[in-house]
Amino acid sequence: MKNRIMVINLKRIILSAITMILLILLCASGNLIVENVLETANSKRKLPIYSVERTDKMVALTFDCAWGADDIQDIVNTLNENDVKAAFFMVGDFVKKYPNEVKLLHENGMDIGNHSDSHAHVNNMSYDANIEDMKKCNEKIKEITNEDTKLYRGPYGEYNNTVIEAAESLNMKVIQWDIDTLDYTGKTPDEMCKRIKDKIRNGSIVLMHNDTKHTAKGLNQIIKTIKELGYEIVPVSEMIYNQNYEMNHEGRQIPLENKSL
Repeated sequence: MKNRIMVINLKRIILSAITMILLILLCASGNLIVENVLETANSKRKLPIYSVERTDKMVALTFDCAWGADDIQDIVNTLNENDVKAAFFMVGDFVKKYPNEVKLLHENGMDIGNHSDSHAHVNNMSYDANIEDMKKCNEKIKEITNEDTKLYRGPYGEYNNTVIEAAESLNMKVIQWDIDTLDYTGKTPDEMCKRIKDKIRNGSIVLMHNDTKHTAKGLNQIIKTIKELGYEIVPVSEMIYNQNYEMNHEGRQIPLENKSL
């Protein structure tokens, strides 16, 4: 009987020891998981510029140019008639195919931005591949403008830390938007104006495209709508901050003196 009790006690001791070892291993594993979670949370996700915190009523118009260029002259004429400058983000293939239109935009004081070289899915590309793609487009733009490109927008609005870091290494700011006119879906000028009215605020960046059904024809109405709301339209390069700023959670550029906003 005594031997049996001793055996039972020994089993209990062994079981307790095994349980203790498992608990120690589990805690260690748990701490590792927590550390990994904290490390992931602390590794800040980079954001492009969606809008800009400003005290003045200032907004920017931006166009993505990837396909045709038949309406570029009309767009330039309308912008000039309204004394407005805008930004044009161009795919390298577009630049190569339509050098005269690129020159026209540049000579009329428009921002010329990089929109990748061939409109690929940049999120699927490595850092080095993004660098090479961006450089190809920049080189094509510089051949015409004789200026370095300072602005970048990924195709399809794609971005991740790799894309942003690649653009930043080439001294380019990554520009998104906080107002999408959805002009590429065939929205009418009235519909585009309504979208703008519903969303506009100081520092808004408006997305449009050339070579769409209604954008060039409706641009005058869009500009007048924005001005009637009391906003000045400026090139995005003049509206963004180049230093002494931080990005909030929604991709809004905040000058450091307004950090509490």
